[in-house]
Amino acid sequence: MIHEELPPDLPNRRPEILFVDDDPSILRGVERLFRQSHVPWDYAFAGGADEALALLAGRAFDAMISDVRMPGRDGFELLSLLRNSAAWADLPIVMLTGMDNPNLKNQALDLGATDLLNKPVNRDDLFARIRSVLQLKRYQDIIKNQNSHLEELVRRRTESLAATRLEMIWRLARAAEYKSNETGNHVIRVGHYAKILAERLGLDSETVEMIFLTSPLHDLGKIGIPDKILMKTGALSAEEWQIMQGHCAIGQELLSRPPSPGRLPELVLALPVRESAEAEENPSLQMAAEIAGCHHEQWAGGGYPRGLRGEEIPLAARIVAVADVYDALRNRRTYKPGLGHVETVALMTQNSGSHFDPDIFAVFLSCQEQFQKIHQRFVE
Repeated sequence: MIHEELPPDLPNRRPEILFVDDDPSILRGVERLFRQSHVPWDYAFAGGADEALALLAGRAFDAMISDVRMPGRDGFELLSLLRNSAAWADLPIVMLTGMDNPNLKNQALDLGATDLLNKPVNRDDLFARIRSVLQLKRYQDIIKNQNSHLEELVRRRTESLAATRLEMIWRLARAAEYKSNETGNHVIRVGHYAKILAERLGLDSETVEMIFLTSPLHDLGKIGIPDKILMKTGALSAEEWQIMQGHCAIGQELLSRPPSPGRLPELVLALPVRESAEAEENPSLQMAAEIAGCHHEQWAGGGYPRGLRGEEIPLAARIVAVADVYDALRNRRTYKPGLGHVETVALMTQNSGSHFDPDIFAVFLSCQEQFQKIHQRFVE
């Protein structure tokens, strides 16, 4: 849980003002006025636009006061450059002019100036305007600080929710494993294997992440299979095998649509829920349902539960089929020993093009070392 709800305070420092004018006597007069008045801010002086830009590149100013008419780049060009810069787009800028032109103020405001004052500027008016723009800058900084803090809170909570969602998915997936002879880390390894295959196939990052999150649910339907079949150490009878194959349909049903109201506890019915149509359009649930329902289908047909073939089988399910079989062969069960990596790959190669999508299997062969590392990392 995140406890920091209030943004940190702004740094307590003296504001800094940049004064820009090409007339040295003006700059000396302003410096003398600031020094004699003991103003509560720091200040710097620039003799033109280029010098001002150099100072701005290395210091954090809170306001700028600039003459309009200057040789080279004038004050309006400097103003435009700063307003088009992300770093200084919000800097309060007051323009000064000795020209008697009623349109200058509108021009200055249109370019983004905070205000325009006419020379000669009265001392009290200048100080009042400086205090005003510094207060404006402080309000802007407070808002930015709050927005930055809120963005950080959202980022951290999003990460926390994503981690919680992943943990819940894997805990739900492992619930099915506890009812069978599967090893505890099987679903974790299958998720990582599937992610590698999806990345190597060039799928977009969103799809890769979705496969990573949903592939551990491939055997969720085993929750609905009787324990006497799941736990049986010997060969299954034909009738038992048919029941076992039903875990694909059970998993797909659990993940593809909400249960009927009559099957929900009263407490759950009291909770607000989205319309079923929205739930069915959830791409993660849709992919999870496809994987659960189709990961035992085979490329050449002959798989279950529907005997799909080729690209009739959803891509995510074809990916998980390779990941699931690899891990099942590698690990010991009560009814069989585990195989080494080389033996597993050799056995799976015999079924490329029949059991597995040949393109996906070719990718699997190209990243065998990563599969071995994952198996070692999440060994039982």
